[in-house]
Amino acid sequence: MNTLLVILYVLVCLFLVMVVLLQQGKGADLSGAFGGGGTQTAFGPRSGTTLMHKLTTGSFVLFIVLSMALAILQGRRQRSVMEGVKLHKAKPAAAKTAPAAPAQPVPVKKAPAQKAAQPAPANRSAAPSQGSK
Repeated sequence: MNTLLVILYVLVCLFLVMVVLLQQGKGADLSGAFGGGGTQTAFGPRSGTTLMHKLTTGSFVLFIVLSMALAILQGRRQRSVMEGVKLHKAKPAAAKTAPAAPAQPVPVKKAPAQKAAQPAPANRSAAPSQGSK
């Protein structure tokens, strides 16, 4: 739909340019720009509507309608530039390489045996008392 409107829009643009360029001038050369026209009306003498004038008006109206339709259709579209692109998630680098050889077991050092706990001294009198100073 949108492509058809754009093609029609371009054709109307070309036709409008052609029709405007083919129209005949009013006959007021350089003297008409400085008020040298021979009539008392503001826009020159009134003449009958020609076929070229009707074609120009029709193509101008069609140009404006197509411009507005394309602007409205483009404004409603909310697509992303990346919409059609399939995103592939990258696999981790470890998955691509060959598995590593199993590591050699590290020898475990045995902790030194703890000495057996010695019984507390039986003579409490040898220990200084805290309350006597």
